[in-house]
Amino acid sequence: MRWSVGVEAEGNRVLTREDVVELADAVAASNGIASGIGSTRYGAQLVVEADSRDEAIRKGTQLLVSAAAAAGLPAGPVVRTEAVSESEEEMQSR
Repeated sequence: MRWSVGVEAEGNRVLTREDVVELADAVAASNGIASGIGSTRYGAQLVVEADSRDEAIRKGTQLLVSAAAAAGLPAGPVVRTEAVSESEEEMQSR
């Protein structure tokens, strides 16, 4: 099942546009979009395949951590996660 997963981490400095562009490039392979310009928090909305919400959140978190490292962002604790399955999105749009 496909899930839309949002993950946000707390960094140790205010992020620039260039920081978030690097993060966006790193999450693009996961149909991801990045956020965080002008904030100490950075995050991504990603699409993952998983059998459960917990698995989707684990995968999304791992993807953000890897993408942040690739983008040269400071490692920080994950402060927010959310996951919505395709079927839940379809039911909400009716």
